[in-house]
Amino acid sequence: MDSIRKTISAQPLEAQDLAPSSGGTSVSATLEAIPATIDPPSKLEDNIQQQTVTPGGLRFWLILVSLLVSTFLAALDLSSISTALPTIVEDLGGTSSFAWVGNALALGSTAVLPLTGGLAQAFGRRPVVLGSLFFFAVGSALCGAAQSMAMMIAGRALQGVGAGGIQSMTAIVISDLVPLSKRGAYQGLIAATWAVASAIGPPVGGAFSQSNWRWLFYMNLPLTGIAATLVWFFLHLRVPKVEFSVKMKRMDWIGNALIMASTTATVVALTWAGTTHPWSSYQILVPLILGLAGLVAFFIYEANFASEPVVPWALVSNRTGLMGYLGTFFHGIISMSIFYYLPVYFQGAKGQRPVASGISAFGNVFTIAPMGIVAGISVAATRRYKPQTTIAWVLVIVGVGLLTLLDRQSSKAKWVGFQIVEGLGLGILYPITSFPVLAQIPVTQSGYALALWTFVRSYGQMWGITIGATVLQNELKKRLPGDFLSLFPKQNVEIAYAAIPILGQLEESQRIEVQDAFAGSIRVIWLVMVGLAGAGFLTSLAMKELKLHEATDEDWGMKEKPVDDAKDPEA
Repeated sequence: MDSIRKTISAQPLEAQDLAPSSGGTSVSATLEAIPATIDPPSKLEDNIQQQTVTPGGLRFWLILVSLLVSTFLAALDLSSISTALPTIVEDLGGTSSFAWVGNALALGSTAVLPLTGGLAQAFGRRPVVLGSLFFFAVGSALCGAAQSMAMMIAGRALQGVGAGGIQSMTAIVISDLVPLSKRGAYQGLIAATWAVASAIGPPVGGAFSQSNWRWLFYMNLPLTGIAATLVWFFLHLRVPKVEFSVKMKRMDWIGNALIMASTTATVVALTWAGTTHPWSSYQILVPLILGLAGLVAFFIYEANFASEPVVPWALVSNRTGLMGYLGTFFHGIISMSIFYYLPVYFQGAKGQRPVASGISAFGNVFTIAPMGIVAGISVAATRRYKPQTTIAWVLVIVGVGLLTLLDRQSSKAKWVGFQIVEGLGLGILYPITSFPVLAQIPVTQSGYALALWTFVRSYGQMWGITIGATVLQNELKKRLPGDFLSLFPKQNVEIAYAAIPILGQLEESQRIEVQDAFAGSIRVIWLVMVGLAGAGFLTSLAMKELKLHEATDEDWGMKEKPVDDAKDPEA
């Protein structure tokens, strides 16, 4: 840690200007202090133990395969629920709590992400990866066996703990093995895996919902076993030799408690807002205010009081890094809202079956995945990330704007073409948002930075689900015909997921009215996302083009001999 403190003191001008004084720094003062120019980050590397590496070898590729399988599982589970959810809700009788099926996973994932970064720094990468896979498997088993919505939600929360660890550790292990300047292609491969799984999730979920939705969760068990086996035998990385008691002292327990509590409070408020309770009610305002205040308290504590912070102030005190995190947040909101609510458009407005609704979203598959790889390769080839980021946000603005033109009668050519445009932008952004975050810090802090980056993305995804649910619920209440609304007398019933299963039972005139209401309601979601995409575009203009690191931290490279110390947690 001494070397880290030394390197922080050698930060470029951006970070130095924003470092908190002994009396603390307000948020407004911090934002006003962001300068327009910075020095290159090469100064950061003066005191860092590094190694220049060239990725390759059988064990490297087997490690990569284990990470890809784990990433695929986490992404598939997150997206496949969207088309299966109406069937699950109908089967388990949980129309008043459907949003928790998605948000419980987001909560578990988001809350533990900072903790996984600290655990990985203290105890090594492999134990945390295996622990994450274990939680994911247990959660999957609970979901598959669920006999009530409470049991389903509990299982989803455990899945989220595992999925969050998987996301964070995948990024961290890749950073251990591949220098930032050469990481583009591998980041692109990870992003493509995530995008493919996210895109094929809806049709997979739809297929299982039409046969037996429980196997949507049970299928995770053998795949998790394969990933765990690969990790156990091949993921052997160096671990700095430190006493266990020292490792425990280095854990930022107060910081982690603050972030978990504030995230939980925020999720509770967002899940209930506009559906179970009005936005103006105390049931929403109290946990929302406490949650947001907790996040502010977390960053104040990390900047001023934590001796071993889970989020070092240097990560967010640099303008380019801050813009990278904000862009990641907006990307998380927009991408999840599209993956989650585009199938709702196809089922509610077009009257498609779950499998067909998933297949109709394949326009994203054929653009997001390859563009993630292309974007990563372009960074490796050009050593630049800002032009790709700006172009990507323009494509997202145009593509999501085109989605607002969809209605009940829109042709296949329109919905496929519009998806391709926004998919190009989202695909580029999947890997590209990590580069401004990492370029502005020393390589020794990559683990912390990537844990925070993954946290911000998951936090954004949580907002994406919640914003969409709130807009959809409120707009449907305004647009649906009164005689149809009378079928749902309970105020806290989630109308969308209660209405979709009975569309086929309605008379044609009423069905058309309901479908038009769905199309109009979902259009409002896309309008909100266009505004957020515009905010994302502004972050790309505000960031600087920094030099990418040419080395990795030698403390965390692959061992030459996988089992050379029985006491080593990575052995």
